[in-house]
Amino acid sequence: MAIKSFQGSRRQQNTAGSSQLKVRDYMTTNLITFRPDQSVQEVVEALIRHKISGGPVVNHKQELVGIISEGDCLKQLSESRYYNMPLDHDNVEKRMATNVETIDGNLDVFDAANKFLQSKRRRFPIVENGKLVGQISQKDILIAALELKGENWNSTTKGGS
Repeated sequence: MAIKSFQGSRRQQNTAGSSQLKVRDYMTTNLITFRPDQSVQEVVEALIRHKISGGPVVNHKQELVGIISEGDCLKQLSESRYYNMPLDHDNVEKRMATNVETIDGNLDVFDAANKFLQSKRRRFPIVENGKLVGQISQKDILIAALELKGENWNSTTKGGS
């Protein structure tokens, strides 16, 4: 007697990749950005006011030149107390991280999730034609995952319908 499948019929999987979830579909485009010449105190105030943990630093051409985070601000705060310097004596350019990893807006969200896991970063800026166009966070990736809650993960990642 032959073994029968109890799974029932399945939808054909389309491997064309037309319905992949892209980073650009979930990235934030309305960003709080900072300028290199801003004081760290202004950044701290903005982080608190907007309830964010950091943000991209752009020049006057909207080109990404760095990232500043709560940690960068805490370092400045700690050093200003140690050296008895006022908090507003430092600017963003002196404190920001300049070795910034970006992510491609056309990257699949599942590949982006892997990049987050490998890098231990909380957010990645997206740059197109040299200009900052958005940012994707770990939370944005989780939102994409929730939207797929009722679908087959495997068929979605292979571009299925």
